[in-house]
Amino acid sequence: MTRPIMPTRIVILGEGGREHALAWKLANEPGVNTVTVAPGSDGIAALSRVRTVVGFDSTDGEAAVALARAESAELVIIGPEASLAAGVGDALVAAGIAVFGPSAAAARIETSKAFCHEIAAAAGVPMADAAVFDDAAGAIHHARGLVARTGWVVVKADGLASGKGVTVCRGEAAAETAVLEHFAAGRPARVVIEERLSGREASVIALSDGRAAIGLPAARDHKRLGDGDDGPNTGGMGAYSPLDDLADDKVAEIVETIHRPVLAELRSRGTPFRGALYGGLMLTDRGPVLLEFNARFGDPETQVIMPRLASPLGPLLLAAAHGELASTATTFAVGDILPTLPGAAVGIVLAAAGYPGTPRRGDPIAGLDDASGGIVFHAGTARDQDGTWRTAGGRVLTVVAEGRDLAEARARAESLADRIVFQGAQRRRDIGLTAVEVADR
Repeated sequence: MTRPIMPTRIVILGEGGREHALAWKLANEPGVNTVTVAPGSDGIAALSRVRTVVGFDSTDGEAAVALARAESAELVIIGPEASLAAGVGDALVAAGIAVFGPSAAAARIETSKAFCHEIAAAAGVPMADAAVFDDAAGAIHHARGLVARTGWVVVKADGLASGKGVTVCRGEAAAETAVLEHFAAGRPARVVIEERLSGREASVIALSDGRAAIGLPAARDHKRLGDGDDGPNTGGMGAYSPLDDLADDKVAEIVETIHRPVLAELRSRGTPFRGALYGGLMLTDRGPVLLEFNARFGDPETQVIMPRLASPLGPLLLAAAHGELASTATTFAVGDILPTLPGAAVGIVLAAAGYPGTPRRGDPIAGLDDASGGIVFHAGTARDQDGTWRTAGGRVLTVVAEGRDLAEARARAESLADRIVFQGAQRRRDIGLTAVEVADR
């Protein structure tokens, strides 16, 4: 039987803005009949040709298999890192179901910062100097040595932390506090102490079937809560694409020097990586240096990348799931990267009061009916029976706008974000601003 090129029935596991963006993209591609997002959200359910499964546990492998069979799914896409760490991809593969998302063993590239350093070193991929500790005393001693040399140090949880397990510390006191808070919080038993790199960060995501790799356009995420990269780390307060310092046509070089060596190392260890390998990079004076890998699509990067793609995504994800990405990519990719539409995209996250700590829920959201001129991806919302939208999570919405260039896209995104209001809303007003300022010089 000939295998379909385009999946007609797709299941996406997850419920956030990333999953909303994937569903939005795939549901509008030719040949796709239905997209089921589990559990999804009220915002995702509003998309045409998309349905959601309320109350679904996306970390339950048996439930994922049962859902895929009930939907006769030709492809399952795993969104959240927690699902990957729980082995949902393994359960689907064991059941003979095509899945875009790595095994739990391969996903260790994200779930263990120490493992990522080990793999990168074996693959010859440059990373920051780092050491791993399972006790606070040793970690603090090492951190003090780095601070003495540079004044800074980075403390990372060796495990999943929803994008918030990294603390950049200036001075010994801040480093000691970060280490002690890490162990007191009951996080993973180990901590990684790294040197702080200087430069600008960039995100490059590659689709892989374990051997071949195709790059998506680069994006830049803004992790800190406040303008000017101030305040605590978050899951991401906004993103933009393309980048002024890493053009789309340079992504192939990043994939060749960063992603492919790591994919080869994982394959040599018997844990081939099939899914979205997301490289977080620092663009330093000596070239790109890997900060970390994630084992899935980024959030909020996905929200600004999807509108820029000029080719269908479904066929590539299905081909990757079947180990046939190289042959399919010749039809849809340009060399080793996916083609893009002209222009730029900017996404601004609107977060709830209390985020990144305990977010306040239940605040009514005004202005969503006046969200023309852009795309609003829901991450933490719920809709009352009377139609009122309310906050229901930390990062509530990502508002995305496109433009002929970054300045126009930024202006449109700011205007759209201004029209959406809820009590205690937190947002940054400098997403992409530095790049616009650089371009205007």
